[in-house]
Amino acid sequence: MNLVSDSPILSIVGTTASGKSSIAMALAGGIPNIEIVSIDSMQVYRGMDIGTAKPTESERFQVRHHLIDIVEPTVDFSLSEFQIQAVRAIAEIEERGAVPLLVGGTGLHLRAIIDNFEIPKQYPAVGEELNSEVDTTKLHKLLLKLDPIAAGRMEETNRRRILRALEVTLGSGRKFSSYGPGMQQYEATRFQMVGPRWDREVINQRIEKRFNQQMEQGFLEEVRRLTTNSDQLSRTARQALGYRQFIDYLDGKTSLEEAIDIAKRQTKKFARRQERWFRRDPRIRWLDITRNPLELVPTLVKEWRDAPN
Repeated sequence: MNLVSDSPILSIVGTTASGKSSIAMALAGGIPNIEIVSIDSMQVYRGMDIGTAKPTESERFQVRHHLIDIVEPTVDFSLSEFQIQAVRAIAEIEERGAVPLLVGGTGLHLRAIIDNFEIPKQYPAVGEELNSEVDTTKLHKLLLKLDPIAAGRMEETNRRRILRALEVTLGSGRKFSSYGPGMQQYEATRFQMVGPRWDREVINQRIEKRFNQQMEQGFLEEVRRLTTNSDQLSRTARQALGYRQFIDYLDGKTSLEEAIDIAKRQTKKFARRQERWFRRDPRIRWLDITRNPLELVPTLVKEWRDAPN
């Protein structure tokens, strides 16, 4: 489905725990008819609420949200499916005369939407065979041999991305890195991206604080509930930060203290990867924050009101 307008679309992007969602909710209070499109690969899963920092029921009642709670966590929700649903949501919002606002930190999914990436097909049989290899380092070495460009873009420990790149390369006979306009190309787009920027140590502190709050809200109990169902979490859902560490704890592989420590460290590491990813995109306008992410809201609202229709 094609988008129905050429009007600019504001997009709030950046690292985890940077305050993107609070900025979006505040913008909805200053800009009429905003509807939020979540660009988060894990918020699509029903029941994965606390650990993915989903908007609350109250927030979703105040402002309509899209691409949240759309599939069960037993499903591997692909990038291509996400792209299709996001583009459809944006088009339908504009058809209603409302204002789409993109919010999220899943960089690849964002680029699939704003740059209209060509998404490779899935090859389940190939993927299943590859997944039988338990040594992720060995898989990365194979990818390095078959598609060194793709291998250079992902960490050796990122099993999910390595498996996907190998699945496409072997299944299609075409290098994974050849799809799309190219990750290093940043063409003009109607999506106006703004990123809240904090000092890295402040982001680390915010991650610590948020994780502690999530524990108080029942994060561990949420994971326990999800994993005691008869259906298993999908490979994708199990990779969500915090969830995979608590699954290891519930499986007796780590202590609770170790699981919490690993989850926090992995989240901070993830934030650094997000920062590197987004900083490569020259189209993003970074706005520094000193104390509160809502500092940015008056400026963004004024810019939106002053912009030509």
